[in-house]
Amino acid sequence: MRMDLAQAISDYGFPIIAAMGLGYFVYYVWQWVTKEIDPVLGDASKTLIGLIDRVRMLDNDMIRLTQKLNMVLEFKDQYEKMTGRKLDIDLDAVEEEMDAVKKKRKRLSKDL
Repeated sequence: MRMDLAQAISDYGFPIIAAMGLGYFVYYVWQWVTKEIDPVLGDASKTLIGLIDRVRMLDNDMIRLTQKLNMVLEFKDQYEKMTGRKLDIDLDAVEEEMDAVKKKRKRLSKDL
C-alpha cells in the first residue's frame, strides 16, 4: 500500500506533509552534524589549542630576547661611558663563530 505525494496531501493537507518533510530535513541535518562535523571540530580544537600554546611560547621567547638585547645595549653604553672607548663589534666575525659552533654541534650530534 504505497501512497503517493498527491494522495497524502489530499488526505492530510499540505501543512502537515510540509511539516513532516521539514522534520525529516532537521533530523537528517542533525545526524550529519553529529556524525561528520563534531569529530572534525574536536580535532580542530585540539590543533588550535596546540598552536595557541606554541604562539605563547614564541611570544615569551621574543620578550626574553628583547630584554636580553636591551640589557646588552645598556651594558655597551655603560662600558663606553666608563672607558671612554667605543666598543667595536665585528658582526661578520660573530656570524663566522656562530657558524663554526653550529657545524661542531652537527658533527657531535651525528657522532652520537
